[in-house]
Amino acid sequence: MKRTPLILAAVAVLGLAAVWYEAKGSRASPRYRQVRVEKGDLLVTVNATGTVQPVTQVQVGTQVTGTIQKLFADFNSRVTAGQVVAQIDPAPFKALVDQNRANLVRAQADVGRVQAGRVQAEKELGRSRELAKRELISPSDLDAAVATYDSLVAQGKVVEAVVDQSRATLDSSEVNLRYTTIVSPIDGIVVSRNVDVGQTVAASLQAPTLFVVADNLKKIQVQASVAEADIGRIAVDQEAAFTVDAYRDLRFRGRVFQVRLAPTTVQNVVTYTVMINADNPEEKLLPGMTATIAFEIDRRVGVLKVANAALRFRPPEEQAPESSGSSAGDRGEREGEAGGGRPSESRLWIATAAGLRPVPVVPGATDGSSTEIVRGDVHEGEEAVAGLLLEPGDASLRNPFAPRFGGPARGR
Repeated sequence: MKRTPLILAAVAVLGLAAVWYEAKGSRASPRYRQVRVEKGDLLVTVNATGTVQPVTQVQVGTQVTGTIQKLFADFNSRVTAGQVVAQIDPAPFKALVDQNRANLVRAQADVGRVQAGRVQAEKELGRSRELAKRELISPSDLDAAVATYDSLVAQGKVVEAVVDQSRATLDSSEVNLRYTTIVSPIDGIVVSRNVDVGQTVAASLQAPTLFVVADNLKKIQVQASVAEADIGRIAVDQEAAFTVDAYRDLRFRGRVFQVRLAPTTVQNVVTYTVMINADNPEEKLLPGMTATIAFEIDRRVGVLKVANAALRFRPPEEQAPESSGSSAGDRGEREGEAGGGRPSESRLWIATAAGLRPVPVVPGATDGSSTEIVRGDVHEGEEAVAGLLLEPGDASLRNPFAPRFGGPARGR
């Protein structure tokens, strides 16, 4: 029984030792993830997405209604201007042409008949006038001859108009007959076929599309959608690079040739269309591919730069110098925000044997991962702190929600 106070005292000492050891571990200096300040090139870009499309794309349709009799082109067929690509059944159109040609012949025959009657009436009128001078016929007989002649002259004009009308109708039917033969309007490649043999196409209100022909896939366009916040930095003749999912390792290049003024608004998001010309010598880029585009806004060569994470890093309060709360970096940031246009200052933190040292810097252009250092007491090769490294057993950095391992060992 006398050993009990000694055992309790020993347990208390061990508990205090454990608390002291854990507190000592919590005050241990943390390890930092550091990045190197280096010199190099910096490319400032604006990112967007777009769609690959041919430079010229023509829809080949029909202006007459009928049944597709033959197809002479299919998907991916290369065609030339004037080449026959489809044939609509011409039989009903040929029959109509024959009928209209017969009507024209009949109208021309009517013209000949009326002209013959007019010549006869003109001669009868001449004789009637001679007889009237001799008072051998009555005035009424002379008036009848004049009326007959005038009537035949009028009939001649009517039948001549019928001839013109019949000829126009025949021309129209012949044009429709020619329309039954569908030809390609340009040299190119068929990228879409929308009909099959035996299908009836109706050209009542608008011409139905039979084929879509792209003129030349060795040159393509990319139609990009650029956010309104970035459109002010896009200009004609600006270089752009883009990738497509089909060739993730290839980087294609193009040049802006048009910035369209008409905005597009979808769910209160305003974008503008930017057109990019690009070469496609191997025809790897196909119409409809989704492109991820980077417009080259600025290029800085041989500048001092550092990873963006280093500029975002802020040390824990217990590790930061006491005077850092009112350092020149903070004042510079406030002055930059209120100065309206002057570059704002930021800070880099350099790990030294004495602790963290803040270095005010003025950042410049950024490419999204690194930022140019315009001004500041930092040099190439120095290491800037970009974050904390967590270690197992580090009490000060332990996640309170992480599971705890350990406990009494179980026997086997």
